[in-house]
Amino acid sequence: MILDKDKALKIADFLLQIKAVRLQPKNPFTWASGWKSPIYCDNRKTLSYPLIRTAIRQTFSEQITEAFGSVEVIAGVATGGIAIGALVAEEMGLPFVYVRSESKGHGLENQIEGEIQNGQRVVVIEDLISTGGSSLKAVEALRKAGCNVLGLGAIFSYGFEKANANFEKAECPFFALSDYSHLIEHAINTNYINESDLESLRAWRNNPENWQG
Repeated sequence: MILDKDKALKIADFLLQIKAVRLQPKNPFTWASGWKSPIYCDNRKTLSYPLIRTAIRQTFSEQITEAFGSVEVIAGVATGGIAIGALVAEEMGLPFVYVRSESKGHGLENQIEGEIQNGQRVVVIEDLISTGGSSLKAVEALRKAGCNVLGLGAIFSYGFEKANANFEKAECPFFALSDYSHLIEHAINTNYINESDLESLRAWRNNPENWQG
């Protein structure tokens, strides 16, 4: 879900500017899953650009308030959502926690790091949504800890139907500051890619597991 098209296009512009997102339909990447992909996303790069990370945290704050109203805690998903989540919490003047993919195998064996209280209204922050699997594990951990998870926000989403279905099944609303559709629209409008690439780029989004370029 995108809450504001103009903001989505601006975030897409930022991500392309600093090569946090790369589009290479003619020279595709290979993901860890083995999928061939015309896009590679590393939103951690936004942290190295003060003006861009400020715009992202401010946009998150605005979108969270619009989508979820009153919030008591911001939770980042390890590891990509930790830094940006902390920045958003600072922007909103809220407590921050982060959620590991699984409990530590030593010490207190925490999965959630930081202080939370039963019933607190929490919004989860993620850097990227692909299928939603790791994000929803964090949501589940917070719910098991007694939190009222209002929803999740991400910097970027590939817009896969599988992710939409997974979030719907988990009854977890989510939004992204920008997504694949808006990125492609901006890339075409700024001549970052050619019209001839569009068919291949759209085919990947519709069937990423079997796309070969």
